[in-house]
Amino acid sequence: MSGLDLVVGIDVGTTKIATLVGEVRGDSLHVVGVGVEPARGIRKGMISDVQEATAAITASVRKAERTSGYEIGRAYVSVAGGHVSSINSRGVVGVGGTRGITQADLDRALEAAQAIAIPHNREVLHVIPRTYSVDEQEGVRNPIGLHGFRLEVETHIITASISSVRNLEQCIEAAGVYVDRFILNPLAAGEVVLTAPEREMGVMVIDIGGGTSDLAIFIEDTVWHTAVVSVGGNHITADVAHGLRLPLSLAESVKVRYGHAYPRNVDPSESFMVQPFGEERPTRVMRSDLAYIIQARVEEIFSLILQEVKRSGYDGLLPAGAVLTGGTSALPGIREVASDVLRMPVRLARPEKLTGLADSIRGPAFSTTVGLLHLGLRMDREEEARHPHRNGRFSIGKTLGSIIRRFLPDGEEQE
Repeated sequence: MSGLDLVVGIDVGTTKIATLVGEVRGDSLHVVGVGVEPARGIRKGMISDVQEATAAITASVRKAERTSGYEIGRAYVSVAGGHVSSINSRGVVGVGGTRGITQADLDRALEAAQAIAIPHNREVLHVIPRTYSVDEQEGVRNPIGLHGFRLEVETHIITASISSVRNLEQCIEAAGVYVDRFILNPLAAGEVVLTAPEREMGVMVIDIGGGTSDLAIFIEDTVWHTAVVSVGGNHITADVAHGLRLPLSLAESVKVRYGHAYPRNVDPSESFMVQPFGEERPTRVMRSDLAYIIQARVEEIFSLILQEVKRSGYDGLLPAGAVLTGGTSALPGIREVASDVLRMPVRLARPEKLTGLADSIRGPAFSTTVGLLHLGLRMDREEEARHPHRNGRFSIGKTLGSIIRRFLPDGEEQE
């Protein structure tokens, strides 16, 4: 199949590696392959053991190949972890007032916005235009065709650690897959869980994974702020293990089966049996006690997110509230805790409008993976439309030696 007929997304998470294969059918994506493998060699979204991580990624890719019947050669890959950061920047260029503004003018403005001091150990993942100004006219969304002498663009620039990205790419390529694009987790998730009115009015998507909680603020249909909080579902599991003196594997099972983040919604008489360390017989545990353990950590997660939102200065610009996704968002009671801490409307979301092998990826844990397919494809199509002389997505992405250019954002992906 041609490059734009088949798209692949690989979500490299702390708890799982998920590979999806999608066929492009007109304006829709049809999922034809799924490969999910428990993550190994990954900690808080970053590679901690190259061999283990490569083996897990390879297993996930091979499963997706078997279910789809296609050989996977390239993919969009998710990026997360505490090494990701973002800044805002402005770029200004002069344009000929006798003609309308062109795509070349926009490209020059974006290049000017990137002329900022970035540490030598960091690289650009995305450059996202937030708004344009033409002469005295502010708040322009698409200046192409407008007449003016001064074009200014306000951008949101997302950067990542070169070493962290290089380690991830090394593992992906060792699995026999070429990286088309690296895409930040909450941008991918936001592509499939947010509604158009939410993105326009002001909303925050919170992707709560195993090792990190990633957030992105969308206002006026574009990204205004992104951040990564290095606390996630695995920290809840560790608290349960310590509080109830259980092995981590058993603590995870207890969390999934009996866990609740909002004690007031738990029947105070409900209990369950577990086998703690050092006990010869199973011990009875009140479910409300478990809920109090979980609530403390969940409140911490959203408190850290609230601090980040206040630091961004956009806490008063989110009338649509927050949308929770990611595997940990399936925890009962988490929406209520989020609403209490963030003091805003909160809803749970999962990827929608899926066809093909949809049932197996319907849950919130797969929002990022599904979003990789949709956002990556849209970004490449937008880039191809802006620069038709390039050969679609197959011209984007080179070896790590030219990594800076590959990440430059064809991105205006508004995400």
